[in-house]
Amino acid sequence: MAITTVLSILKSSSYERDLEGAAGFCATHGAHLTALVVSIGAAPSFGQYDVVSTSWLDERRREIDELAAAAEKIKAALSGRDLSFEVQDLYTEFAWADEDIAERALYADIVLLGGEAADDADFRRRIFDGALFQAPTPVLINRGGHAFAAPPKAVVLAWDSSNEAARAARQSLDLLERAGLVHVTMVDPVARMGVNGEEPGADIAAFLARHGVKVQVDRLSSEGKSADAIIARHAVDTGAGLIVMGAYNHPRWQQSLFGGVTRRMVEDCRLPLLLAH
Repeated sequence: MAITTVLSILKSSSYERDLEGAAGFCATHGAHLTALVVSIGAAPSFGQYDVVSTSWLDERRREIDELAAAAEKIKAALSGRDLSFEVQDLYTEFAWADEDIAERALYADIVLLGGEAADDADFRRRIFDGALFQAPTPVLINRGGHAFAAPPKAVVLAWDSSNEAARAARQSLDLLERAGLVHVTMVDPVARMGVNGEEPGADIAAFLARHGVKVQVDRLSSEGKSADAIIARHAVDTGAGLIVMGAYNHPRWQQSLFGGVTRRMVEDCRLPLLLAH
């Protein structure tokens, strides 16, 4: 899938590095950049007689003014670039921030989340709950110190024959086609019809190869370690500049947004990580 529209979600209080990374990514892909600068306010607080407190109203006005100022600064920073872009601002609350973000993600090919935004755990959670799990859009999170712009020399595609992994492979095709080599990486694969086939990884490798992707199948043993640890180590060993994987979530009643492997990768991985659900 060609990347023509990129949604970069920026935190209003800290966005310079994330914006620079998003602009570089869009310049590489010739894509339109939608810079969405977000401020998430606290829920209303009430004083005596259930009247909204004046301090909360003052804080809300201050945050809205800061958001507008940040949007203007972002417009100014992008105006000098040879880049198609627009800047949007969003003031929301935690209760419905995921729905507001999901609505914006519907109209993008990929959502970018840089380190400044991702380091705020609550902010990151609302973005993933909205953009990843309520919209059909992959999220590329980069918590490392280097911008993800140039095509990577190597990519690790975590593969387990699931719908999520297949969706991640399809939605990242533009990136995979540009990579020097894609490692289809399987941890403790089982050769079984209806799951991985008689030769695990062969079918997805053939699919990718027909799209012009240079591919290699790597079947790894877990050695008693978690799958995310094996995937992350393999990415380092192969010099990968990107990890692509499916994202799994639990039902809301379990009070856990991510499945274990997905959650640990998001929290610990410092390589660019593309997730699709």
